[in-house]
Amino acid sequence: MSRETDKKMMEILRILSEHEEILGAKAIAKELKKKGYNLGERAVRYHMRILDEKGFTKRIGYSGRKITKKGLKEIEKGLVYDQVDFIFSKFEEMIHNTSFNPNTGKGKVVVNTSTIPPGAFPIIKKAFKEGLCVSPHARLEKIDGNYKIMTVCGTTIDGLLLKEGIPIIPTFAGLVEIKDHTPRRFTELIAYKKTSMMPLEAFTAREMTSVLNVIKHGEGMIPANFRLVPETGRKKALRILYKLQKMNIGGVLKIGEAGENILGIPVDDGMVGIAIIGGITPLCAAQEAGYNISIKMAETLLEFNKLDLVTRPRKLLKKPKKPSKEKIKILLTKAWNLIQKVDFDPDTIRGKVITNISILKKEDLDRALTIIRRVCEEKPEYLTSPYFRIMELEGDKVGIATICSLTVDGVLINSGIMSTPTYSGLLEIKDGMRRFVELTAYSGSSVEPHEIYISKGMTKVYDPHSESDRILASLREIPYIAREKTLKVTEKLKEAGFNIFKVGKTNEILYNAKVGRYKVGIVTPGGLNPIAAIKENGVDVKVKAIESLMDIDNFFTIKEDREIR
Repeated sequence: MSRETDKKMMEILRILSEHEEILGAKAIAKELKKKGYNLGERAVRYHMRILDEKGFTKRIGYSGRKITKKGLKEIEKGLVYDQVDFIFSKFEEMIHNTSFNPNTGKGKVVVNTSTIPPGAFPIIKKAFKEGLCVSPHARLEKIDGNYKIMTVCGTTIDGLLLKEGIPIIPTFAGLVEIKDHTPRRFTELIAYKKTSMMPLEAFTAREMTSVLNVIKHGEGMIPANFRLVPETGRKKALRILYKLQKMNIGGVLKIGEAGENILGIPVDDGMVGIAIIGGITPLCAAQEAGYNISIKMAETLLEFNKLDLVTRPRKLLKKPKKPSKEKIKILLTKAWNLIQKVDFDPDTIRGKVITNISILKKEDLDRALTIIRRVCEEKPEYLTSPYFRIMELEGDKVGIATICSLTVDGVLINSGIMSTPTYSGLLEIKDGMRRFVELTAYSGSSVEPHEIYISKGMTKVYDPHSESDRILASLREIPYIAREKTLKVTEKLKEAGFNIFKVGKTNEILYNAKVGRYKVGIVTPGGLNPIAAIKENGVDVKVKAIESLMDIDNFFTIKEDREIR
């Protein structure tokens, strides 16, 4: 089946997922036309039959189709290279369809839709009360003993600015550090155009945020978004934001002057940065308190008058006065500076390699090593290399160092081959088939996405009872002209114990990941897969990727671990 056919069927699934009602071929064809696909009703029916056979859709009498649970899962992980583009286009669609009028209080706003247990609501209300939200307006619906809660998403503000003729560019989502009740700086970022995940959802793992600590002590981490507007639209934007504030829609952390650094994010001359608190912040507070929360970002649009004012908010946070002197670094910058220092020689198995360092309690070390040994013995291909190192730390902590797959880029570059780390991803393996189900660009993130996938429990490296695995993997690109030489170097790396899943061909889509034109892709397993397996099996471990350079002479294979202990 062609890539174009796959894309059309994925769009049909997305259309069905966006509508609760049953849709026929005529309605689907009309929606497809809006998205640039000129398919007639007959062609739609053909595609629908295929989707029925796959179990992604279900025919309901003569009325049409509905998407199945299997179909919803397919949307989440299918055609991941297309999903990277789709995420940003979804925000653009929501921005375009926002119709709220701050003068009348009528019209549609963008909402996040989440599922919460009843006990979580008082905590969410407390976050509303302290102003740690885009808006204290929400809608609650009881469903099977839980609540569906709809909260206003910051994308609503983007839509309002655009409706008033101000070009708005959603740029990053991330975490903002709060100190003394004052936003200090972004500590982590993911670019909207560089990931298959909803960027802000990436930072919703329980250990990533500390909203409750901000409420209690004025210090912690909260989710936030960053966007740009032209300098000439600043005054008009301020007037609109003031109107929205009167309607209890806001959450603005900082509006800069032209070219002013905003909370550590550099801004070009002629542009103005605006940082706004994430609409999911109250949900993160409840999650930190131990409640099981299902968060869905920018899920739909809803008439504002269907939301209730939960509480009158007050201002917990102060406005930052001075620009942050600390500028956030994109992951690829850090990676390049380590890659350049790699001098590992696969012929002699000597030299420096890039390492990840993960920290756990000494009392958990034996259990962790047992899990690593099982992975090495039963699924050795999931490791970047079989080498690891135990590091003594202060107190009751110990470190496990594993070799990072970016070492491969260093070896290739030292061989005269320009290797560029492109995507960090999550690779699904089932029945011998491999496909990426998540991708985040190294050039669009400040944090190694593999850390996020582990924190959010998205991996399945070692589960003996599972029919499929989800492991960490990465994709890099080389010029097509260097492919033959690369094959010789990667063969030496394999002999030295490194795993290379595949060296592709020119312009080939590798495991569902698209490479650049005139490029060749190389896929390797992630160096943190053994650590992910430890976390999956209940061992508390703090994961840190791409940490430092170490000499491989200080590393041992799992069979030798007793020697160093």
